Amino acid sequence: MSVVISHRGLFVHGLLVSLELSGSTFVLAGSLGVLLACLRISPVVPLRVLGQAYVTVLRGVPLLVLLTLFVFGLPEIGMVFPLFWTAVTAMGLYWAAFFCEVVRSGVLSVPVGQFEAGRALGLSGAQVLRLIVLPQSIRSMIQPAASLLIAVTLNSSLASSVGVTEELTGQTQLLDQQYAQPLVTFTAASVCYIALTLLIGRLAAAAERRSAVSR
Repeated sequence: MSVVISHRGLFVHGLLVSLELSGSTFVLAGSLGVLLACLRISPVVPLRVLGQAYVTVLRGVPLLVLLTLFVFGLPEIGMVFPLFWTAVTAMGLYWAAFFCEVVRSGVLSVPVGQFEAGRALGLSGAQVLRLIVLPQSIRSMIQPAASLLIAVTLNSSLASSVGVTEELTGQTQLLDQQYAQPLVTFTAASVCYIALTLLIGRLAAAAERRSAVSR
């Protein structure tokens, strides 16, 4: 335990980097996921096929494989980017396929009559989606999105496997290599991850309650 206490700053730094990594990934995944969901529910067949193809392919590739492909494969064709943002991009593209399904299921939970009412008012399909459907579907998306954020946060530890050693798991591995106390160091890291997941769950529950009141 003394190792953890004497190196608490290292755990704090690793936790902050993990938060930055997870947050950036979730924002990218959310932005692209909404776009993909729009493609999936589009009346234009080629767009629906494109969205479906993306989701099918990305969900069928292990995240670690995609990370390895981006971090070690792109430099071979002359595409070199900062390691941190390369990892964010790979993870964002991966989780976008899952975020897409969260948004799509939320949209499909809105009664069809809402679509028809919007079109009867003279709104375009995009306006109906943006002004009527998406606002109503947000409440049903809160818990699935929170679960997805937890998955993103926990799986951000895979970034340490491709060289992002600044995040929590990477820092813990370096500390363990120095002191050879895996039980202590990785238990401390586990506590940090558990705290994060509990915080996300609490925030999601609070957001859901507030959404219910506003309705």
